[in-house]
Amino acid sequence: MPRVLILLLPLLSTLLVVQPTHAELLRVATEGNYAPFSYVDDSGQLTGFDVEIAQALCQQMQVQCQVQAITWRDLIPRLEDRSVDLIVASMARTPERLQRVDFSDYYYQSHSVFAGRAGSVGDTSPAALAGLRLAIIEGTIQADYVARHYPRSTLLLVDHQDRAFAKLLRGEADLVLSDSINLLDFLQRPEAADYDFIGSPLLGDALSPKAHIAVRKGDDDLRNRLNRALEEIRLNGIYDRINRQYFPFSVY
Repeated sequence: MPRVLILLLPLLSTLLVVQPTHAELLRVATEGNYAPFSYVDDSGQLTGFDVEIAQALCQQMQVQCQVQAITWRDLIPRLEDRSVDLIVASMARTPERLQRVDFSDYYYQSHSVFAGRAGSVGDTSPAALAGLRLAIIEGTIQADYVARHYPRSTLLLVDHQDRAFAKLLRGEADLVLSDSINLLDFLQRPEAADYDFIGSPLLGDALSPKAHIAVRKGDDDLRNRLNRALEEIRLNGIYDRINRQYFPFSVY
């Protein structure tokens, strides 16, 4: 063996040992204005139940995780154009969405309910809410439901939840319709002291949605890995720890 190569062997061996291994990077999209699921805290950090679940799943799968906030209407288009790899944004599985994306097993469940000024409305039937202004996030199952069943109400579509709450607080909307867990966070704020849940949760499987993680159509490998990781964090206590941090009850 040439002497130069013999002299270089220890160095080559060292280089191979220290050569960095690059963990897989998953780009995660969330909504960013949907507390307590995803929001920017006082320090400017993106956080929330969805964000921490995403981070826990990435850690369980031993991959790097880059979470970014994207407007709700752009979530699926950004997944389709490969700008992101998955969506963790309290997204319900619907027939329309299943035509464009695939979904993991569910990671939490909630119900749809109205909120407004306490005592302002007793009955939330379509007849009782005729003429009232209802603020709802566009493109959601709640928006679709109200458009079909509340034709005599005025539907105020917004692009994220805080704008719906702002309309309610400014008197520009009479009620908001949203996920009960999301509304609980709003109703606990000081500025919402005069507001409360209005009526009972709306009935129907579509309005008691289970939240799923969206992946690109046909990405069975990532979907299966996410399902395994979800089961693992449910069993090892990580899911329950995150649950307790945000909610006083189980959301699974």
